[in-house]
Amino acid sequence: SVSSALSAAAEHDPGDGERTAPLRPQHPAYVIYTSGSTGRPKGVVVTHAGMGNYMAWALEAYPLERGTGAPVNTPLAFDATVTSLMLPLLAGRAVTLLPEAEQLERLAAGMGFSLLKVTPAHVEILTQLVPPERLEGLSGCLVIGGEGLGAGTIAAWRRHAAGTRLINEYGPTETVVGCTTYEVKRGDPTEGPVPIGAPIWNTRVYVLDGSLRPVPVGVSGELYIAGAGLARGYLNRSGLTAERFVACPFGTPGSRMYRTGDVARWRPDGELEYQGRADDQVKIRGFRIEPGEIEAALLSHPAVGQAAVIAREDLPG
Repeated sequence: SVSSALSAAAEHDPGDGERTAPLRPQHPAYVIYTSGSTGRPKGVVVTHAGMGNYMAWALEAYPLERGTGAPVNTPLAFDATVTSLMLPLLAGRAVTLLPEAEQLERLAAGMGFSLLKVTPAHVEILTQLVPPERLEGLSGCLVIGGEGLGAGTIAAWRRHAAGTRLINEYGPTETVVGCTTYEVKRGDPTEGPVPIGAPIWNTRVYVLDGSLRPVPVGVSGELYIAGAGLARGYLNRSGLTAERFVACPFGTPGSRMYRTGDVARWRPDGELEYQGRADDQVKIRGFRIEPGEIEAALLSHPAVGQAAVIAREDLPG
């Protein structure tokens, strides 16, 4: 029958028929677009299996039993929102939708959230807006991600909000929100980068050289991610998918790993440390931006012959 044919097709290679076929783990859960170096944004196709793995882990890892749930303080086009929106609902807690114009003021007012997911830029602004004695009451847990986190950014929280858990979460959109985490400890250094930690459930991370060989502890290499969280690839971009989602030499035959373009190293204590990019991609308030995409837009104007784009902080902070 037609229905059984659609089901069989969806089992192996979901395509146009998946809207009428039974839902399966490999079917798309959502598509989020990220900046593209070729000048075209690329849509990341995340599966139900990948999203389910992250959510199951997060329900165990992040405290939601106390407090007032979580706020949605980031746009739907930003995958941090997946945590803020879906996780409280799965835990039977409230979701507070914050109007964009009032987000920082409402967060700073201190609503006793169970969990607050923010970028380092958010943390810096909240630290300026909120008196030190009121930091403790904002949230039971700060999950910080989207870009590199320095110890100085969370110094005030460590001093004045000892009861607030501080968790650094790392993960490209291509690996479902977060794939490694590190919880800041009392005796951690007060300067330098905060580690990105260790992989979550059903996730493997590798720090490799240019020949895809693991580098020794302490040596920088490119970070690759494998496991349950890998996206299907980029929507209608098979060439780009093949370039970034490559065969994994360390897994079962046919398994893949995602080439992040991030530079990292294993520390002697077994934690992973993010060190920057292997290319010129930048992060601004947690959003990935490819300068090449902006250059391509500029070059499309007939009056522009050449273009070069850099990220520059004209006014510090």
